Amino acid sequence: MAFDLDLIKTYYEGLSTQLETIKKKLGRPMSLTEKILYSHLHQPDAINDFVRGGDYVNFSPDRVAMQDATAQMALLQFMQAGKPKVAVPSTVHCDHLIQAKSGAADDLKSALNNNSEVFDFLSNVSNKYGIGFWKPGAGIIHQVILENYAFPGGMMIGTDSHTVNAGGLGMVAIGVGGADAVDVMAGMPWELKFPKLIGVKLTGRLSGWTSAKDVILKVAGLLTVKGGTGKILEYFGDGAENISCTGKGTICNMGAEIGATTSLFGYDERMKAYLAGTDREDVAAEADKVASHLTGDPEVYAHPEKYFDEVIEINLDELEPHINGPFSPDKAWPISEFAAAVKENGYPRELEVGLIGSCTNSSYEDITRAASIARQAVEKGLKVATEFTITPGSEQVRYTIERDGLLDAFENIGGVVLANACGPCIGQWARHNADEGKKNSIITSFNRNFAKRNDGNPNTHAFVASPEIVTAMTIAGDLTFNPLTDTLTNKKGEQVKLAEPAGLELPARGFSVEDSGYQAPAENGSDIDIKVAPDSKRLQLLEPFAPWSGEDLTGMKLLIKAEGKCTTDHISMAGPWLRYRGHLDNISNNLLIGAVNYFNKKTNEVTNQLSGETGEVPAVARSYKAAGISTVVVGDENYGEGSSREHAAMEPRHLGVMVVLVKSFARIHETNLKKQGMLGLTFTDKSDYDKIKEDDTINVIGLKEFAPAKNLLVRLDHADGTSNEFEVSHTYNKTQIEWFRAGSALNLIRKLNN
Repeated sequence: MAFDLDLIKTYYEGLSTQLETIKKKLGRPMSLTEKILYSHLHQPDAINDFVRGGDYVNFSPDRVAMQDATAQMALLQFMQAGKPKVAVPSTVHCDHLIQAKSGAADDLKSALNNNSEVFDFLSNVSNKYGIGFWKPGAGIIHQVILENYAFPGGMMIGTDSHTVNAGGLGMVAIGVGGADAVDVMAGMPWELKFPKLIGVKLTGRLSGWTSAKDVILKVAGLLTVKGGTGKILEYFGDGAENISCTGKGTICNMGAEIGATTSLFGYDERMKAYLAGTDREDVAAEADKVASHLTGDPEVYAHPEKYFDEVIEINLDELEPHINGPFSPDKAWPISEFAAAVKENGYPRELEVGLIGSCTNSSYEDITRAASIARQAVEKGLKVATEFTITPGSEQVRYTIERDGLLDAFENIGGVVLANACGPCIGQWARHNADEGKKNSIITSFNRNFAKRNDGNPNTHAFVASPEIVTAMTIAGDLTFNPLTDTLTNKKGEQVKLAEPAGLELPARGFSVEDSGYQAPAENGSDIDIKVAPDSKRLQLLEPFAPWSGEDLTGMKLLIKAEGKCTTDHISMAGPWLRYRGHLDNISNNLLIGAVNYFNKKTNEVTNQLSGETGEVPAVARSYKAAGISTVVVGDENYGEGSSREHAAMEPRHLGVMVVLVKSFARIHETNLKKQGMLGLTFTDKSDYDKIKEDDTINVIGLKEFAPAKNLLVRLDHADGTSNEFEVSHTYNKTQIEWFRAGSALNLIRKLNN
């Protein structure tokens, strides 16, 4: 039976009447995206034809999901909100703090030993405040959500950018920072700028080596890493209906890599089958009653150019398998062109590791298709030519594929099964034979491949493909191998060719699991006491940030002028730093250590204007903070791209940064900065970026008249006595300006609760 069935039934029962009222007001057909957004308005009667990309709108999501790395800070903030229990169904999933090293059993045991303080804290806080808790080893948050909580037409926010995975079950699911999660858990509205809409029409049918992964790899190549910013992608067409539910999830999952607010598909027979296959026939039965409301109106799909801001069409009959990378998930290569690209660009041809699984591609269908290649390899006298790892997405998937002999298929060719956790995908990987100075290539079925993302080595060329392509490439050990056309030499010296992969959408005998890893919260948690040791290195109770002084921000120093790509991985690295996600002061020691300094082209080396010496970014920031001097971070395009981690906003705030001034922001990071009471500003004229010098004193003028759509003024006082002035723009609305004045959104919530 499904979790929260009463909530789902209540939503469906009122949907027809609600949408009838909304359509009368709008006077036009609606896309699925609009139906879900409008049916989740915080004030149901406040119906307007909202301006896409313009109007800020308040919503009431159905649920909140948090993973263990981000949940620490989110729950530390929620503890300050003054609420006895969460206002909406919420869950915590322990998947990020398990390092991949030896194999599933040993790695899980090690994680339990090393992180017991954090896991106990998350378990106790969840128990106290009515939050469902998924233990370490239960699985990756997004796979567990798809299997247990996602439902067509619902709305969810989660403290991880790949929350969007739930769009595979027809849900508007959006990655946010922990402060947004706190708002919703505290019963407050959640604010979002009404997104623009991209319609993606899929025709034809996937076949052969081509999979759902190739759809999003193609889309990423078309839209680039910022092409989806501020937009929701809605997939439709007969091709969409021909893709499995978990395949849809893969496509939605990697929508985060193009900056999309989220992506989704309409309810269909494949979703119904998946709901039934995961013991949620009751949800499917309720969804069937309102099925016409759980997809876009026919008129919208018949004439998409009239209803979407942009339309993309992809013929699945013609789609090739793709391999994307290196260093950016939008660098897309059809497999027929990839070998030439490897040679022309000098990418290391020898493949060192192949990795399949992750939240993006660890479904039963993914595993069976990859296992079919592994079984062929055994039959044809082949083994993997290099290291090969398999990461199941949940304990339910792992238990079932073990039962069905699929894990044996991988182990028979030399594969190693890792824990049901994020592992190498997020840098939690003790990579064997890793040499940071050596250029090398790996290939994964993950979602991200930024430099240093997987193993901390800037010279690792990481490529992204489907699990079946990854498996085939790992058997070959050669990036120029094309399994569609090329042969391999087996141990007998024979030339053999791999046949097309074959898989099963759902297990013929159904899913099985002995212990899913779920812990229900206490009915009444009021007597549960949460304790954090004052000398803990892992956890630290939060102190509120100071409110705005009421004056312009003057006399600030430049902390760093970042050049080029500056993702949240550059601002607040993952990997070994995950252990400090619950301790703001300790994790702040990784602030911007991956960002490239414009002035010397180095990472983690900036000039301290107080001493004239160079130092590491966090140390210099602490020096300014100790002297009572606020600082400014300057950035390039799409600053804050990547993960939703709010630490990338909380760390600079904690170390005295008050302003982040960039050419453009990634959506989640801009919101996170606002939530923490900072000024996120953009150059009105991008060429003004070039005016900022290393030894400038920076002033932001006009804050007493801070208002929506009203530009502010920046004055640069140069060391030679000259100065420059230019306007900067912002996207703050009235509520967000109140966050700034209060010092943070949480300060305002606490004030309202008191």
